Amino acid sequence: MLVTLAIVTIIHIISAVLLFISTIHNAWWSSGKFYVDLWYACDTTCYPVLNRDPSAEGFLQAVQSTMILATILCCVGFVVFTLQLFRLKQGGRFIFTGIAQLLSALCVMTGASIYTAQHNNFQDKKFSVGNYGYSFVLAWIAFPVTLASAILYLTLRKRK
Repeated sequence: MLVTLAIVTIIHIISAVLLFISTIHNAWWSSGKFYVDLWYACDTTCYPVLNRDPSAEGFLQAVQSTMILATILCCVGFVVFTLQLFRLKQGGRFIFTGIAQLLSALCVMTGASIYTAQHNNFQDKKFSVGNYGYSFVLAWIAFPVTLASAILYLTLRKRK
């Protein structure tokens, strides 16, 4: 049981680290000369992301909010998991933690999908040529890791 708990904890921590890095760091869209994240566009100086299309502001805010919500749910899930280790009766399942992780995975998938579909509307034309950055890739990697963590929590039972 100790090995199983260690594995689940490590997967959860990896998920949280991936979510923090992908949400905070400025490399969702990049080229050799600039980096764009969810909040700032940086070439020689950094300034807030200016939407090329005013109607796309809601999409950008949706990506920002789902990534923040995913990170918060992942952290809440870890705190709840820690509490459930001491409060849950033998044979009980970590349902609440699993649901928090499942919602976190859903938020990551939603945010990354919206960014994939709408990223051309999020930045000025001078930033239109480039590639997806590593923060965007980390967000997509965080999705299956968080989903796997949720499945592990939903199937895990507390033992002695």
